[in-house]
Amino acid sequence: MWEEPCISGNAGSGAVFFSGCPLRCIYCQNYEIAGGKVGKEITMERLTDIFLELQEQGVANINLVTPTHYTPQIIPALERAKEQGLHLPIVYNCSGYEKLETLQKLNGLIDIYLTDFKYMDTEVAKRFSRAEDYPQVAQIALEEMIRQQGEPVFDAQGMMQQGVIVRHLLLPNHLKNGKKVVRYVYETYGNQVYLSLMNQYTPLPQVADIPELNRKVTKREYESLIDYAIYLGVENGFIQEGETAEESFIPPFNNEGV
Repeated sequence: MWEEPCISGNAGSGAVFFSGCPLRCIYCQNYEIAGGKVGKEITMERLTDIFLELQEQGVANINLVTPTHYTPQIIPALERAKEQGLHLPIVYNCSGYEKLETLQKLNGLIDIYLTDFKYMDTEVAKRFSRAEDYPQVAQIALEEMIRQQGEPVFDAQGMMQQGVIVRHLLLPNHLKNGKKVVRYVYETYGNQVYLSLMNQYTPLPQVADIPELNRKVTKREYESLIDYAIYLGVENGFIQEGETAEESFIPPFNNEGV
């Protein structure tokens, strides 16, 4: 239930978390599963069944979370599920650090790209994700996502059926990087893309010795980012209200449903 309103809706998004993550940001909010410390090995046939079971439970969509490195297994599992009656929108929920070739293989299978755009500052990308080339890689990936999806499409209930949502998790002390991301995405794609500006950053134990990350985002920092987006002319977007860092956006990874 913790995704954007047009993804979660009232029914909830059918999230399938994949163990491990190609990026491994030092402040990762899902570090247990992103680090490959939890999970359960399953067959592609079982993955197909999971997709169909979620549909039977009445979820709004199938939400593939950190799926990048399992793409060769996900593609046939999705194709088989569609043959067996899977008709829900498929959400590709990723870090934005995607190879063009990977996204091209997904063309026609994915309905919604729910992608991060973490950095426009190469130095910050290098320090926090060991990926100095993140801005360049993410720009190419986003261009391909939008090429595939075109204009966003919603149903009568306001649920996204097709489109691209770009998330930016604002980091403490890095408002300048956040503004660069918002500016790039909006000036390049306008309101064709929905921007999701998040203030839910939670300092976890692994950043205790990194002072610039070992605190929450301030209200002033977040409001400055929102004001900047409005100043640029952003109309299609989502913001978070209240102390979201006080809430638990991190599910228990106990292999439920696997």
